[in-house]
Amino acid sequence: MKYVVVLGDGMADETIESLGGKTPLEYAVTPTMDRLSKKAEIGMVHTIPEGMKPGSDTANLSVLGYDPKKYYSGRSPLEALSIGVPMKDTDIAIRCNIVTISEDDVPFEEKTIIDHSSSEISTEDCAVLLDAVRKELETETYKFYVGTSYRHCLIWDKGEVVELTPPHDVLTQVIGQYLPQDEALREIMKKSYDILVNHPINIERKKKGLNPANCCWFWGAGTKPMLSSFEEKTGKKGMMVSAVDLLKGIAVGAGMGVVEVEGANGGLHTNYEGKTQAALKALLEDNYDFVYVHLEAPDEMGHQGSVERKVQAIEYLDTRVIGPLTEKLDEEGVDYRMLVLPDHPTPIRVRTHTSDSVPYMLYDSTNPLDKTWNYNEKEGAASGNFIAQGYTIIDHLFAK
Repeated sequence: MKYVVVLGDGMADETIESLGGKTPLEYAVTPTMDRLSKKAEIGMVHTIPEGMKPGSDTANLSVLGYDPKKYYSGRSPLEALSIGVPMKDTDIAIRCNIVTISEDDVPFEEKTIIDHSSSEISTEDCAVLLDAVRKELETETYKFYVGTSYRHCLIWDKGEVVELTPPHDVLTQVIGQYLPQDEALREIMKKSYDILVNHPINIERKKKGLNPANCCWFWGAGTKPMLSSFEEKTGKKGMMVSAVDLLKGIAVGAGMGVVEVEGANGGLHTNYEGKTQAALKALLEDNYDFVYVHLEAPDEMGHQGSVERKVQAIEYLDTRVIGPLTEKLDEEGVDYRMLVLPDHPTPIRVRTHTSDSVPYMLYDSTNPLDKTWNYNEKEGAASGNFIAQGYTIIDHLFAK
């Protein structure tokens, strides 16, 4: 038996008037999920523990079977693992987004955050920008490390876990009240804007109609993580397929394999086919028992507030990942169980994460059910199936 999780990050949503009162998941054309749902269990799962903030960090830990109340030490430390940052026990890792803030002639604190991803800037361009910041602002206490796209890392030697606000939580808002209370961190952010605002890369981006990547934004502080081995915990040899450093970092911390897929960038136009082939290779050729295929695009489109592109991201997940995966496994005569779900909702209405329960679909190729339902939020809730502790859903997947 092989086991697969296909996770559409932020895929769950609320009903939207322009979609005829449907959610993006209901509205999207998803022939594979429609077919599988008739033979599968559907339901709802609560991935965010009570009292914890809704994020891809806590939620994906849950889906992988790690109780965030026990294992979560901050988001950025998990990303630091992925990019090979040598963290000491006394280090604090902080996510460093390169974001877009307004360039109007007002004091820094009165500027507005426009885009948390700087038009999904490439890693190559962002590395050049981060290097410009590093040359002027890096010290023995504060060191920068390149991640993926707009997502990078700051290591604070002998620092503190300070309260910091995710940029996607305050889109379109004046930044002053959301800047770090710590004076040094706040000053680095402010100086990064002065360094980046007239950088040649940003001048070219604006000429092309792209948002400039003109400011470092710090959030997600935490200490060195200590995850137990996924294989020892579950008895399954696992592989992570994701473009996102956070997910790759969780996998590294859990002793899972990580595959780098060329062209996988966490955006709407990621290399879906490459991810699918990487998952199949792990299962069919490399003797992995379990593959976790993570797609970031629905979440990014939710943050952008784009109904049309969120629907498109879900359709791509169905036709370019789940469809080819199941077709090949069926063709090879492989027995498998597949769990499809989001980690958390990212509703278009709020453009950030919420803690609401999310729909799941669990398909077993050896035990097809006979149902009439479709996989979506409404029918998942109506099914009566509910998993209250998100970190137990992996046991549900492995139950057979």
